[in-house]
Amino acid sequence: MSEFFTVYVKLLEEGTDVWRPVQARRLLDQRFLLVGKPEDNETWEFPSGATVICEHRELSGGTCEVAVRLAS
Repeated sequence: MSEFFTVYVKLLEEGTDVWRPVQARRLLDQRFLLVGKPEDNETWEFPSGATVICEHRELSGGTCEVAVRLAS
């Protein structure tokens, strides 16, 4: 059974780096399925339903899982 986690996805068209916490399901190692949905006025770097690779990154709130690329 997979668990839900919070991963951070970059918002596009913001003018500065903005990261949105998104609910995701861990699939394997650093692969996550994004299950959260964006707000109507948001454009995410990776769409809801995408499988992404995450890395540990330091954000303003501490160390987080950040989506860095689509899984192949």
